[in-house]
Amino acid sequence: MPGLFKNTGLILIAMLLFLFACNHDHSPLPRGYFRIALPERDYREFDTLFPYQFTYPDYANIVPDERADAESYWADMVFPEFSAVLHLSYKTIDDENTLNEYIEDGRSFVNRHIPKATGFQERVYAHDSNRVYGILYEIKGREAATPLQFYLTDSTKHFLRGALYFNVTPNNDSLSPVINFIQEDIMLMIESLEWKDNL
Repeated sequence: MPGLFKNTGLILIAMLLFLFACNHDHSPLPRGYFRIALPERDYREFDTLFPYQFTYPDYANIVPDERADAESYWADMVFPEFSAVLHLSYKTIDDENTLNEYIEDGRSFVNRHIPKATGFQERVYAHDSNRVYGILYEIKGREAATPLQFYLTDSTKHFLRGALYFNVTPNNDSLSPVINFIQEDIMLMIESLEWKDNL
């Protein structure tokens, strides 16, 4: 009989220790994402037979837009390390009505992403000496298909629209370091943009 009480006492002590040990609040750790290695920056000029030129990062490649509906002077700036592409579409402005139509088209492309967006911010851009004016749209939200879009124009002849897409399922929380990195280079591209009127 004394052995039974001895074993029961040990079991009772073990159960009490177990209960007190489990009394801590254990919360799951927040979801983490893999660290993304960002490339060193260097730049080159996009200066071809296109009616526009600009500076862009050397970790990107510019290729002709091969989509069926692509028009003259459309191009894709491809970011192979990030599975991303900046679609660039160019239009010639015929008159004020054409300009208004292109601007409205640009806004409607942005508005298509509002259902998945948690918000968006417009940044007005004006570079008088280069005659470059436009708006950069930052589209916020984890599931937004495109985080950045813009249009640029000289208001009389040239209109250039850009939209950044990733070839992955949208998760802009994990992509935010890459989006911020590419956005800096898109801003440099916008600031360096020049129209060519001699074509």
